[in-house]
Amino acid sequence: MEHYLDNAATTRVCTEAAEAALQAMTETYGNPSSTHTKGREAHRLLEESRKSVSEALGARDPSEVVFTSCGTESDNWALLSGAESMKRSGRHIISSLVEHDAVRRCLDLLESRGFSVTRLEPDGTGVISPDSVREALREDTILVSLMMVNNETGAVTDIGAVSEVLRRAGSSALLHTDAVQAFRKVPFQARTLGADLISVSGHKIHAPKGIGALYIRSGLRLRPLLIGGAQESERRAGTEPLPQIAAFAAACRQDPCVDHLAAMKHLAVKLLSEAVPELCFLDTAAPHILSVSMPGWRSEVLMNFLEGRGIYVSKSSACKQGRRSHVLEALGLRPQVIDGALRLGFSRFTVPEDLTALAEGLRDARALAHH
Repeated sequence: MEHYLDNAATTRVCTEAAEAALQAMTETYGNPSSTHTKGREAHRLLEESRKSVSEALGARDPSEVVFTSCGTESDNWALLSGAESMKRSGRHIISSLVEHDAVRRCLDLLESRGFSVTRLEPDGTGVISPDSVREALREDTILVSLMMVNNETGAVTDIGAVSEVLRRAGSSALLHTDAVQAFRKVPFQARTLGADLISVSGHKIHAPKGIGALYIRSGLRLRPLLIGGAQESERRAGTEPLPQIAAFAAACRQDPCVDHLAAMKHLAVKLLSEAVPELCFLDTAAPHILSVSMPGWRSEVLMNFLEGRGIYVSKSSACKQGRRSHVLEALGLRPQVIDGALRLGFSRFTVPEDLTALAEGLRDARALAHH
């Protein structure tokens, strides 16, 4: 039996999303830009889907949602075009040491183009405080980019409070948040959050891989990252991947099951604490991510042992591909804690039996080592 607990990396596609994709591929298969009947049918489905994603985001208007290929593209577009659009007002950017590589590498690129970047340190749980943003803010700050929910620890940064810091300071800086891990897990409404740009992705909420979106506040003009045709109101060229978009919308219409996620996280802490008393936990607010560590062990050894029992977890972001977590290093954790870290991710499909299997697996690994 499989026990999949790597839902922060990706989720199983739900039946509703899979059926929506199949229907779009086999029935509403026209090009949304075509003017004949099949094209108009496809365009209607595209705009209906945009409305569903917009409602899930809490946007004021569906036109504020532009479909992309993934969260990484959304992050790249927000940072690279956002910085370029504001450079006449300054070249200073505020971000943090615990961002996803899709943001980190954009910051490196922007630095090579003459922008300066202040990377804020998190507190002991990975949160970036609004006070630290206030202290770093300068007259020439043009962009602030902070992740809402950290993809490795589940730490939740209060983006609304950061927006208030910018407002009170009279700053014209754009505010971007990578909300890929927050979307449908931590409640927020784009219309009241105060962010100008919000990145989200489908495959974290039971839609297929290859579809994401960027919320662009109404009135903000952002230079396209992809140029060519006039799709997405001339903001992102390329024929829209309607099956993925329809699936994304269908996933957005489902109950996010946040209470269930929180219950599974609570149960995981209880069972794991009982099975392995020396286990370390990072106490964070997101309901679906739990970072644990068995100090003195190697994450890879634990992962391989668990995989032999059909239990799937990860050590950090899947994008790291085995490298040491920069997030846990930024938290100042001891090397032996970082090297023994595991990331657990819960979803609507997670059941208590998955957590029991995990607890028993770690308990048995510990027992074998003591023989």
